[in-house]
Amino acid sequence: MTDIAELNFQSVKRAGRAPDPVEARRRKLMAALDEQKLVLAAKLAGEVHTKTRRKWMTNAEGERVQVPVERRVRAWFFEQDGGWYVQCRYGARVLLVDGENNAVFVDALEDVELVLDAFQAAAAEGKLDDAIAEVAERKRRSQ
Repeated sequence: MTDIAELNFQSVKRAGRAPDPVEARRRKLMAALDEQKLVLAAKLAGEVHTKTRRKWMTNAEGERVQVPVERRVRAWFFEQDGGWYVQCRYGARVLLVDGENNAVFVDALEDVELVLDAFQAAAAEGKLDDAIAEVAERKRRSQ
């Protein structure tokens, strides 16, 4: 066994590397757009896309156990006015992608994927960073 006096002690400050918040927001939006492509594929197949998560629940014996629970993923596109509107969201908030409007109109459900691809390309290039920052900022409620 080694004596404590024989160890090589040094003072060091751990260099924490905080993730860039702009890059983290961009990655979050791109992951959500990938999820929306799965929702679209399920809609085209006539199915509902669900996501499984784990939830803590108490069973009949009174023990706390993790149970897989499925939840439906809401689509960012909807049918109205003889076509489909596609919105880009960050969390629960709709982005104003062009600064004024909150949706893109397409004629057919198959065209929704082109809009999702365009949103994803814009997010990857950083073109949506300002719109994301605007909705990501927490606003105080007036009392």
